[in-house]
Amino acid sequence: MASTREDLLKVRSSTVMMSQMANGFEDKTLKCKDCGNDFIWTAGEQEFFSKKGFTNKPARCKDCRQKNRQKVEAEYFKVTCANCQQIGEVLFKPANPDSPIYCKKCFEEKFLSPVA
Repeated sequence: MASTREDLLKVRSSTVMMSQMANGFEDKTLKCKDCGNDFIWTAGEQEFFSKKGFTNKPARCKDCRQKNRQKVEAEYFKVTCANCQQIGEVLFKPANPDSPIYCKKCFEEKFLSPVA
């Protein structure tokens, strides 16, 4: 056999690297701001960022980005509107359970309506 699978992978890898270098992108090692571990920001990811118009480098590794998304999604708290008793969710834990919390409609009526 003229070439092995390993040889083919080397050729493909060098072709991809040459293509990425021609576009100005090459793999970079970055440090995650949450866990402190190094992670690779691939040339393909950089090209994607560039096409989307993103100007900042990623600050977190994939694992920490996933944990951060789950954390944000999980921090909703059920509350009852003090005026209409409608049940809703908020992104904060009410500090004082006796404090009135209003739904958007009741809040706007109570605090944003014009004073007569």
